[in-house]
Amino acid sequence: MSGAYSALGGVFEYLNDDCGYEEWSQYLIKRLRGLGVSDSASGVDLGCGNGYFTRAMQRGGFKTVGVDLSPEMLTRAVELSRKEGLKPDYIAGDAAKLALNFKPDFVIAVNDCFNYVEGGKLLSAFKKIYKVLKPNGVFIFDVSSEYKLRNIIGDNLFAEDRGDAAYTWFNTLKDDRVEMDITLFLRRKDGLYERRDEVQTQYIHSKDKIISALEETGFACSAEGHLGGELAETSERINFVCVKKG
Repeated sequence: MSGAYSALGGVFEYLNDDCGYEEWSQYLIKRLRGLGVSDSASGVDLGCGNGYFTRAMQRGGFKTVGVDLSPEMLTRAVELSRKEGLKPDYIAGDAAKLALNFKPDFVIAVNDCFNYVEGGKLLSAFKKIYKVLKPNGVFIFDVSSEYKLRNIIGDNLFAEDRGDAAYTWFNTLKDDRVEMDITLFLRRKDGLYERRDEVQTQYIHSKDKIISALEETGFACSAEGHLGGELAETSERINFVCVKKG
């Protein structure tokens, strides 16, 4: 077994293409502009994966750096950016230990990035983001909700066969996390399939715990549903919009 996104890193964006990337990126751009972030601002796409949102921010005029812990994710991100004629910088980095050599105007962390951070490390992770941001900098991120991980993902099986790629995804619900056992089959040029296996862990964070940690860090923050929608007990995703005070 391999670690998170060692197997899926090269095909993550392809297999996740039903998540509404375009609408999601437009929500982020609109939210940033609404908070006074200019189109020429600099930012970080934390947990950038294959770089869809990094590229979308770049096309919107934002100078955006993609950061991810997975080398496989970053390799594919560079390839996809080049195909689109874009040249954002991509660097290896941990969401829980963010360190930069510049002060960004904003940080975004999209599609469960902080579900991969243990509960005991959330506060220190938020403090590092607070430290690197410019005064009045914006931090927007989301998590899969406690409801989603306990009632939809946990103790469930998912599978998909696209012909050129297929996977099975077994999930085991624990007290504070979901342990994920993933097997991926990729068709090679010779028609045979290559099997890859990996394990992932997503941690369950309540809305109140996240807000408490953000406020202790010094952020002014609010929570909303996916794409700014109404937040309900059965919401599967929670967005957090934060501004660095001062």
